[in-house]
Amino acid sequence: MGYTPTNGNRAVIPLMTNSITQPQHEQPDHAFLATVPPVNGPGRVLVTGATGFAGSAMLRACVGRGYSVRALVRDAEKAKALEASGIEVAIGNMKDTSSLTRALRDVSVVYHFASIFRQIGLPPEEFRSVNVEGPSRLIIAASECGVGRVVHISTVGVHGDVEQPPATEMSPFRPGDIYQRTKLEGEQKAVATAERLKVPLTVVRPAPMYGPGDRRMLKLFAGVAHRRFPILGTGEALFSMVHIDDLVEGVRLAGESPFAVGRTFIIGSDEYMSLNELVSLVAQEAGVEPLGFHLPVWPFWLAGAICEGLCAPFGIEPPLYRRRVAFFTKSRAFNISRARTELGYSPKVPLRDGVRSTLQWYREAGWV
Repeated sequence: MGYTPTNGNRAVIPLMTNSITQPQHEQPDHAFLATVPPVNGPGRVLVTGATGFAGSAMLRACVGRGYSVRALVRDAEKAKALEASGIEVAIGNMKDTSSLTRALRDVSVVYHFASIFRQIGLPPEEFRSVNVEGPSRLIIAASECGVGRVVHISTVGVHGDVEQPPATEMSPFRPGDIYQRTKLEGEQKAVATAERLKVPLTVVRPAPMYGPGDRRMLKLFAGVAHRRFPILGTGEALFSMVHIDDLVEGVRLAGESPFAVGRTFIIGSDEYMSLNELVSLVAQEAGVEPLGFHLPVWPFWLAGAICEGLCAPFGIEPPLYRRRVAFFTKSRAFNISRARTELGYSPKVPLRDGVRSTLQWYREAGWV
């Protein structure tokens, strides 16, 4: 159900219909009747998780557009580097409500990137405190400070293994690990909190991101470039990625379009391919031949389970775990039609160009 925010000095932006808490299969005819103008050039923007890969890219993009920007940072040493470059910094974290309130003063739009990714040895309570409770704490503080828009960065991982690719925002939820489960719970709790407090909220689910500076896809790029990346299984699982430049533009649109309030958007690429094709593409741009052979999945799955069991009690990162094995077998291809239609989102970086520039950056940085 939609609502119209009337809280304090916040700009009045009507919520679109089609609740973002439940997958919907049809776009309502009246979904584009909002007449409130977009937030062109927001007053002050807050970026959480501002020292991470995506958060720092968002920070740079906002600065580049001439926005007044504040970064929420946990680490005081990293804060010094941002301050030296002219960025206003607020020290705090997602577990400290008072620090969130201080960071949100005089803020118009919040881009909430901060979360705990997959880290071995962390108890489930830590994931829950940041990924589940954190977004709601932020929204409560945003309500008290009269913030005009909160953009919560979730993940396409809430859909897990996509049985009928490409997945849309309406596809079933199938989170597969503690990170994906807590991100889904956090997304749903954020929506409920925003509805209760009448805070304008938009949810963004990014596809797997890549680009200069990224470490998550580095293993694939480096492994293929050094011909040390055998494919487990058939390699026919579908995969899509989003270049970091396209992601931050999609997130920005989600924070400024009046049609984005109360909606969920997958931000990704139009291009998806099998893992075999992706490895071949990376190999071509790296100037090498792919290994050209496949290994069976089950021995590595079993070895991953054993490694996890042995390493977990000591908080040690296992050399192999089942999630890495699942990378080769689970389809992750996504449809971005909703973002195109409602936000005017249009990815600009072709996959081949993005792979080429990312490989070049890795080489110049000495990572590959």
